[in-house]
Amino acid sequence: MELKRERIKLGNGIYLNAIKTDKFKSSLLSWYFIRPLNRDEVTKNALIPLVLKRGTKDFPNSLEIQKKLEELYGSNLSVSINKRGDRQVLRFTMEWANGNYLGDEDYNFQTIEMLKAIIYEPLKVEGCFKAEYVAGEKEVLRRRIQSKINDKRSYAIERCIEEMCKKEKFSISTLGYIEDLDEINEENLYEQYKTLLDTSPIEVFYVGNYDEEFIEYLKTSIAIERQEIVQIPRTKIIQSVQTKKMINEDFDINQGKLVIGYRAGIPYDDKLYNGLIVASDILGGGPNSKLFKHVREEASLAYYIGTKVYKYNSIMLIDSGIEFENFQKTIEIIRKQIADMKEGNFTEADMDVSKKSIRTSTESIKDNIFLISEFFFSQSLSDDNRTLEKLIQDFEAVTKEEIMEASEKIVPDTIYFMKNKMK
Repeated sequence: MELKRERIKLGNGIYLNAIKTDKFKSSLLSWYFIRPLNRDEVTKNALIPLVLKRGTKDFPNSLEIQKKLEELYGSNLSVSINKRGDRQVLRFTMEWANGNYLGDEDYNFQTIEMLKAIIYEPLKVEGCFKAEYVAGEKEVLRRRIQSKINDKRSYAIERCIEEMCKKEKFSISTLGYIEDLDEINEENLYEQYKTLLDTSPIEVFYVGNYDEEFIEYLKTSIAIERQEIVQIPRTKIIQSVQTKKMINEDFDINQGKLVIGYRAGIPYDDKLYNGLIVASDILGGGPNSKLFKHVREEASLAYYIGTKVYKYNSIMLIDSGIEFENFQKTIEIIRKQIADMKEGNFTEADMDVSKKSIRTSTESIKDNIFLISEFFFSQSLSDDNRTLEKLIQDFEAVTKEEIMEASEKIVPDTIYFMKNKMK
């Protein structure tokens, strides 16, 4: 069955997206709240899902919530906070065994009402969040922010983005900032929570089997009256590089972390964007890629190396783990491989391997109920109505000339190198 999204407007800035499939014996429902990625609210937004998970009006603590979830056949609740371009996205998800398979259809409705309660009916004390819960989750978030540095590869990537996009919202940390936490309390956090509910664009995604009666229930259940919704402009794509940056930072580490940020300037709705994705895969998409072969296998310079394209900003990063003394050699080989891409020094076999890799990873989305929701949410953010099958067809149709043209637009912006203090 081809996966298609039925999109229904339920009110001002609220959409229900239903993806029908009988592939799974579970169902999944996700609420996505979309905020502008603003420095003055990012930390509060990151804290809100953590506090909401602590207790509701009827289930006032985590233990009571967990007991209820176990009664609901072990339903799984998860929350996340991330960024998509210049947007901060708060996600609340419930996955549960479909009641139709259990002979208990009412259980579907109970589970959905539980997720709604966590989002819309938090435990309140004197009209705001419980102070104890806010204080506790502030410490959880503080430790999470502090621990980012422990994963040196991810931290190096984040630092490269911060330096590369210093004048852009994309440089803002999606988890927020430790220096904000002392000013946050149960009152001002609750005010931000109300702003979140009242003004955020909301996308609700249901993945699973359903009939029209169930969709009518969801429509009635989700719709709320709201007034002014915050307008979030499309992420601005920087088309050219004015000043190239070189950032060196010293850490107590045994392996260097090299991250190079490139601007491509190709919007996600440009036909050439598919060529950029294939070019990135040929360059650094896996063990058959040019960078893996030339940097890791032939020159033995890297422990790992790969590329990633950030869709909404049209940024490409290359990140690698290397010995400190191999910095210059690695840079030279990377430059040579990108130059080869621009000149068309890659084969039909290279293209076929990359297209097959993209096809395999895209098709695998159909096997994961959560990834289905995430895929179609990404499609809604980019106003893209293509199905997975159409997306695969478009990648298959990419020509060598399009790959070369997309590669030609890739220009270096920032080199970030994490090295040892003594080197």
